[in-house]
Amino acid sequence: MSHTVPSTTPGITTGGTPKKAALASFLGSAVEYYDFFIFGSAAALIFPHVFFPDADTNAAIMSFATFGFAYVARPVGAVILGHFGDRVGRRKVLMFTLLLMGASTFVIGCLPDFNTVGWWAPALLVLARLCQGLSAAGEQAGASSMTLEHAPDGRRSFFTSWTLTGTQGGQILAALVFIPVLALPDEIKYTIGWRIPFWLSAVVVLVAFFIRRTLHEPPAFEEAQKTKQISKLPVADLLKSHWRDVLRVIACAFIAAVSTVFGTLAISYAKNVAGVDGTTTLWLVVGANFLALGTQPLFGMLADRIGRKPVFIYGALSSAVLTPVFLLSLESGSVPLMFLAAIAFFSFGYAAANAVWPSFYAEMFSTNVRFSGLAIGTQLGFLMAGFAPAIVAAMGGIQSGGWVQISIFTAIICLIATIAALTAKETFRVPTRELGQR
Repeated sequence: MSHTVPSTTPGITTGGTPKKAALASFLGSAVEYYDFFIFGSAAALIFPHVFFPDADTNAAIMSFATFGFAYVARPVGAVILGHFGDRVGRRKVLMFTLLLMGASTFVIGCLPDFNTVGWWAPALLVLARLCQGLSAAGEQAGASSMTLEHAPDGRRSFFTSWTLTGTQGGQILAALVFIPVLALPDEIKYTIGWRIPFWLSAVVVLVAFFIRRTLHEPPAFEEAQKTKQISKLPVADLLKSHWRDVLRVIACAFIAAVSTVFGTLAISYAKNVAGVDGTTTLWLVVGANFLALGTQPLFGMLADRIGRKPVFIYGALSSAVLTPVFLLSLESGSVPLMFLAAIAFFSFGYAAANAVWPSFYAEMFSTNVRFSGLAIGTQLGFLMAGFAPAIVAAMGGIQSGGWVQISIFTAIICLIATIAALTAKETFRVPTRELGQR
């Protein structure tokens, strides 16, 4: 057991292992979201040909819908995993989510195609995707809660930013693995080639599993256990004392739709409208996410100095402004311009909100309901992110001129997130043990 040791600096608590917690969160998130994002890449580029009868616009919409089904499962998973995360501990739940995601992803690589079993193929794909959603529901909430509770008060945003930086690492890895797959001849790519990235997940899951199992529970949670402040029914207590914060997090979490617009919908738009090949768009994803590995910790450090709200709101508003810039760059035919626009949009715009939200949202809740509050609030808000590609595609977003629909949609969800953030309390100077107190 670890014990909290008083610091010589007023207001700062120590006793956790913030660097180890941040590393475990980074690697766990990278693995989880490698699995999650290879599905997104496949939904845009592979699944319309493999799991649906006609490779046309309707097939693309149905394929994007399978991507969104994970977000339907995520609120259910948030309630279940949030309960156990607040009752039995963050670490145990995070071990479970890691194994569930790895198994679900490996199974997807083994599924028969539509020509073999007909509509059973997409049905089985949806089932496996639902399991991925259940897993993802607990991953970011658990990792963010654990890292925040291990971190010293004055650096919580910096350390928790590594959870989402791990997510970017997973997206980079997913794109890099898919690039050689797209270079394969069609007869290989659409039969055995696309399956390899899903099978490779078993290797990275095992690596993260052995790293994560060495991490202990954070001091704040251990203190709650010792003082018998663990909630018997975390969700009931959450809805009684923090329902406004849950609603606030739901609205703020709409901002996550920017990530799916960038990493999934824009790939399809670039291919179908701008004639940009899939390899180039995946390199755009890699480049922007690679730079975000550096900018997100910097935004986290900035939020520890000036507050969560200004950094989050900057990220939301800049995403709204830069979405049409990025989409129009795809139609320019200039690859350097595409890269500059992608980096500005994602690495220096959206990355600000993405880096800060783990601390911003988690600090709204007290220790005994933090996992549940963070999980339920984000996963309900993430429903918008999950179905954003299907919704905008149905609106004509992947047809000629569709950049207008995509840009309007993104601006609306960014505005909602901004308004919700403005109603929140600023918590960057509040000690961890006092967070969420009324």
